[in-house]
Amino acid sequence: MSPMLSLAKASCFLLGGGRKGKCDFSGQLLAYLSLGPIFIIVGFVTLIIFKRELHTISFLGGLAFNEGVNWLIKHVIREPRPCEEAHSTVTTKYGMPSSHSQFMWFFSVYSFLFLYLRMHQTNNARFLDLLWRHVLSICLVTVALLVSYSRVYLLYHTWSQVLYGGVAGSIMAVAWFAFTQEILTPLFPRIAAWPISEFLLIRDTSLIPNILWFEYTVTRAEARNRQRKLGTKLQ
Repeated sequence: MSPMLSLAKASCFLLGGGRKGKCDFSGQLLAYLSLGPIFIIVGFVTLIIFKRELHTISFLGGLAFNEGVNWLIKHVIREPRPCEEAHSTVTTKYGMPSSHSQFMWFFSVYSFLFLYLRMHQTNNARFLDLLWRHVLSICLVTVALLVSYSRVYLLYHTWSQVLYGGVAGSIMAVAWFAFTQEILTPLFPRIAAWPISEFLLIRDTSLIPNILWFEYTVTRAEARNRQRKLGTKLQ
């Protein structure tokens, strides 16, 4: 048995085992997908370490706040999970709303708003720019739907718990995006100028419409400039 297959079956077992405890292919695949929030958090931490950009830090802060709100709602409603006795690995016995669903829909909706409202067109490839945004948005929604479905398939949540989790996450994403744009973004230049921010190399790129295009053009220009200087020295 390959290591990847062994890991898939172990994940399926730990995350619910699929319907009626059977770790079939669908259960293994959905068990992997239900680990999506963990992969996203690891990605955010890695991105912050290497990029140190305030908007990314704010995004991660919004995800953390969203998790806190989910915990609070769960302990107010106190609706149990389905098949509660079958899941000994969960950290909370309450299931309304689904934290996985709320997390993924927060991430997807916030990313959607960021793509279409925060990043603006700066080059001439208008069609390609819109195409990759549409494709990425579809992928985000698809992953959010699959992760939400996985929580029902693995018997961790009911459909209503997943649905309300998605609604809560979407509302939280819109609210946090508005808060970031209207309240935090005007403060970013001041925060970036703090001595501690300068020491940690924390930066603000809010005024740059498309950071991907900006970094690409600046890096390419600097590389060509250094290549010309190196060629001059070798002559």
